[in-house]
Amino acid sequence: MSISLTEAAARRIKAQLARRGHGIGLRLGVKKSGCSGYAYTLDYADEVAADEERFEAHGATVVVKRQDLALLDGVTLDYQREGLNEAFKFHNPKVKATCGCGESFAV
Repeated sequence: MSISLTEAAARRIKAQLARRGHGIGLRLGVKKSGCSGYAYTLDYADEVAADEERFEAHGATVVVKRQDLALLDGVTLDYQREGLNEAFKFHNPKVKATCGCGESFAV
């Protein structure tokens, strides 16, 4: 099982944690949502719970619940700026379809 981070994503995670003043990393998950079935969730991680796995790259940490790894294994988390917009981007090899608005995905 693996979750990868680009250097840009790692820089953004570290910058957000520095601004926040505490935390160990970013918590990545999924929830049932949208017209395609699932949506990604992001939150701060202050600890790694017993039912979670920790992934590290470029000096940043991502925490994922084991139950979500079936849908997230192989994801590369990136951070991109496009014009005035900037956001985390998910490159998930398991995704078979996305909704028109880009908020949800199906596997």
